[in-house]
Amino acid sequence: MDPDEARYVAAFAYILGRIAHADQHISQAETAAMETAVAEFGDLPVEEAILVVQIAKSQNRLVGGTENFLVTREFAQIASADQKHHLLDTLFAVSAADDSISSVEEAQVRQVASELGFSHREYVQARAKYSDQREVMKVLRSKQEGSE
Repeated sequence: MDPDEARYVAAFAYILGRIAHADQHISQAETAAMETAVAEFGDLPVEEAILVVQIAKSQNRLVGGTENFLVTREFAQIASADQKHHLLDTLFAVSAADDSISSVEEAQVRQVASELGFSHREYVQARAKYSDQREVMKVLRSKQEGSE
């Protein structure tokens, strides 16, 4: 793989891991979603995508707090607008993989969106198709059902 392409795929995977690890736990469903996304996004065989995701998860656990902004900034510099939109959608897909987007994950996706230069409106548009998986919305619905 070309070194520039490898850096790009590594940054993509790292940012996915950043979101999956936001709540200090990466579920099997989130890992599987990451592996699928990396395989498709990087045009990689599944075995290589699994390895890339394992490395990204390890890096997030080891140096996540200090490297998060740097990796996202690097991705923002090397990615096209379409690639950034694809990443934003994939961040929501990974966090929703276990049918639950926690408020911590959602806040981290918002932070990444901001670092990538998305407006609040663009962020809300991307988030809209995942409303059913948002914990905050689940709580609201259960309160509304309880008051009926």
